[in-house]
Amino acid sequence: MSALLPGGPAQLLEGLPPVVGPATRLVVLGSFPGAASLAARQYYAHPRNQFWPLLSALWGVDLRALGYPQRLEALGARGLGLWDVYAACRREGSLDSAIRDAQPNDLAGLRRRAPQWVAVAHNGGESARSARLTAALGLVVHRLPSTSPANASWSFERKLAAWRAVFEQHGLI
Repeated sequence: MSALLPGGPAQLLEGLPPVVGPATRLVVLGSFPGAASLAARQYYAHPRNQFWPLLSALWGVDLRALGYPQRLEALGARGLGLWDVYAACRREGSLDSAIRDAQPNDLAGLRRRAPQWVAVAHNGGESARSARLTAALGLVVHRLPSTSPANASWSFERKLAAWRAVFEQHGLI
């Protein structure tokens, strides 16, 4: 998705819009969409990302079998929202370690669209670097293991247990 100009930096990439509604209680915040997600204009589009399989296991429904709009409806019906801490950045590839010139999203402004929003689940370490900012909004803050295929140090079962604990705490299971 990002291209290098000869002798220049990677072009500025813009993220995806938030997925929230009036019933959103918990927002999963990633860092910035990977190349596959940007190309598809869908959150967690990389086929090896474990986000959709984790939610499928938590809720007992195969979200991967649904179209993307139906997946988002399922999230909204359960009070789950999605967004990223960065609105835009420069990056080669999809690794968080390659993010440069990051511009933050307006998380404070998101509260107007999600009045029941009480908690944030940071999906991975780069997102969790913003934990002070999300806590300053008066939100309960959780750091969850990244669902990225780059996070191979955690098994699916271990990730599932961590995600389950947060979802149970906020009534999403």
